[in-house]
Amino acid sequence: MKKIIITILLGFSALLHAQSKVSGTVSNIANQPLKGVSVYAAELHKGTTTDENGKYSLSNLPNGNVKLSFTFVGFTTENKTIKGLQQANTLDVILEETIFEMDEVIVSTAFNKIQSQNVMKVEHATIKELQQKGTATLIEGLATIPGVSQVSTGTSIGKPVIRGLSGNRVLVYSQGVRMENQQFGDEHGLGLNDAGVESVEVIKGPASLLYGSDALGGVLYFNPEKFADANTFKANFSQKLFSNTLGSNSSLGLKTSTDNWKFITRGSYNTHSDYRISGGDRVTNTRYNETDFKTGIGYSNSSFSSVLRYNYNKLDLGIPEDGIAEQTSSKNTAFPRQGVFNHLLSLNSVIYLKDSKLDIDLGYIANDRSEYEDSNVAGLHMKLKTFNYDAKYYLPNMGKLESIFGIQGMHQTNTNSGEEYLIPDAVTNDFGVFGTINYEWDNNSALQGGLRFDNRKITSTENGILGEEGYFKAVDKSFDSFNASLGYKRKLAQDLTLRMNLASGFRAPNLAELTSNGVHEGTNRYEVGNSDLKTEQNVQSDINLEYNNSHFEFFVNGFYNHINNYIYTSPTGAVLDNNDVFNYIQSNAKLYGGEVGLHFHPHPLDWLHYETAFETVTAKKQNGDYLPLIPANNWNNTLRGEFKVKEWLEAGFATFNVNTTFNQDNVSGFETKSNGYTLINLGLGGTVKLGKTVFDVNLNGNNLFDKKYIAHLSRLKNDGIPNIGRNIVLGVNFNL
Repeated sequence: MKKIIITILLGFSALLHAQSKVSGTVSNIANQPLKGVSVYAAELHKGTTTDENGKYSLSNLPNGNVKLSFTFVGFTTENKTIKGLQQANTLDVILEETIFEMDEVIVSTAFNKIQSQNVMKVEHATIKELQQKGTATLIEGLATIPGVSQVSTGTSIGKPVIRGLSGNRVLVYSQGVRMENQQFGDEHGLGLNDAGVESVEVIKGPASLLYGSDALGGVLYFNPEKFADANTFKANFSQKLFSNTLGSNSSLGLKTSTDNWKFITRGSYNTHSDYRISGGDRVTNTRYNETDFKTGIGYSNSSFSSVLRYNYNKLDLGIPEDGIAEQTSSKNTAFPRQGVFNHLLSLNSVIYLKDSKLDIDLGYIANDRSEYEDSNVAGLHMKLKTFNYDAKYYLPNMGKLESIFGIQGMHQTNTNSGEEYLIPDAVTNDFGVFGTINYEWDNNSALQGGLRFDNRKITSTENGILGEEGYFKAVDKSFDSFNASLGYKRKLAQDLTLRMNLASGFRAPNLAELTSNGVHEGTNRYEVGNSDLKTEQNVQSDINLEYNNSHFEFFVNGFYNHINNYIYTSPTGAVLDNNDVFNYIQSNAKLYGGEVGLHFHPHPLDWLHYETAFETVTAKKQNGDYLPLIPANNWNNTLRGEFKVKEWLEAGFATFNVNTTFNQDNVSGFETKSNGYTLINLGLGGTVKLGKTVFDVNLNGNNLFDKKYIAHLSRLKNDGIPNIGRNIVLGVNFNL
């Protein structure tokens, strides 16, 4: 590690190198120049846009190989690799018109290809697309992606669920490093704000080959906001208002770049009152306040690129305990409440060698979590500090064969300073080594595979008095795992693509599962850990079939996931402290299901789009009983119209959405069944031009008919508390 850090520091001194430059023209198939095309080098965090003649220029590029993506609304995305870059290079690009979404570069997979070239199917959504749906939080927006849902506590706390798996089985990455913020707890939310986030990528399935332990169920990979184009300065302000929670979300961002240096900063403030259910009552103490600050600085030259980013997030969350009690529109949280402070510092560096490169990510996360029962003295106070490192060496290409060798690791400490302990003081160390290859042939087929070995060591200290609640015996455990993946992509016809993937994943037991001894916050159960738990190990098979032409797009995704030693809680029949006792035990399990959908754009009605998607998951233990917290089947339908009004409204849109969630009758022994419901949502927006003033606006009506319903994955379900009622959302975004 010392050698790696020295290499990074030496890179900053390498300022005098031969400077490489790429320039050219971007046009359509009629040879007409295209203005405003985004030309972006993702590894350098550097980009520009074409001028009125379709011309672009990027300088200070590495002397070896560089990837450029060319994206423009209404046209296909082109991903070009320039090999053996010289001092002066010309690259002209022709973009073809397309009706459907742009083909984005996928960062979360190994070889950073555009989705149409990727062996693995990855869902991609921009934050702007999610915000246009009028969602109040980031996790609420993610839950609109097929195969993704959330375990929620009101509107403030949400945990992602990917195809029925959640908690420590889903990894979250931000700024290129894994987020660690006490994911073991049901009442611990995502801990991320959507301000300063460009897009999200969802890997639905085991991704342990690239990410190690805890990626057994999938990965949420958040791409940070891009820097400004070279030699530009940009500022923007956005404001959202929410009728239901009387909420407000304000954000101000500034960014600028030169040929070598780049800087970005953004501050946001989010505040909400108790949410209102259908009929008018508010759910007491579901209010919350959030402060978020992000900044970053980057430098790149012909042989080196580095970006340092920092994110500070402060959450003040009310914990609902009394249901519908005191009615107030106050935004000051009452007791009990949580205070969460999160610091995320990341450094990404790419060192370009002659025919290869070294990509290094370093991360430091400090998570400070306090819970206050009835005073401003924290009864529970946990501090989690995590240092991550991830180094990938991209070997020289051998013809059409690409290969990567990498190491990953983590050092983590958990300390308690409050009177109450949920988990003991502990140290966790991870180390993993992996290799992966990608081979393409005949421009229609690709094969990708890899192997990985991991070790996780967990050491905790003894705490408390033997035989009493809150006693934790010392644990010293080591968990090893070998994992592999194999994927195949084939273009069966001009418009038809097949993807098949087989991958294994693993998850070491967490501290709560190994050591719990007490009433766990939010579960109302006395939970007893099991230090003899084994590693969860799974194998998942995926098949994806996609068909798309200029007016019709169809996809079907199917998966089967077998998990050995699945960890879950089971009632013992005993009662302690007026709470039922649950033990952590293990059993083999299986999950299966998938998503199917289509996007229809009828000719000649170029302004009209119809999208529909259906998702389903079935999850059972080895004995045939159902697993808990499995989302109900969902069918989502959207009719979207796009329009322009003279010169004052561009990129206008209007959406009519019908979201149907079905009955969930397949429940575990201590769950209750849930009734289905249908929600109607409307949206309207576009880019308004009033003289020199230009801004984006969107107006949404969610749950327009104020439907009273209780989601199956709501943690307030057992108290009979409905989810949020009608919510009108107004959002504006000004580029200053």
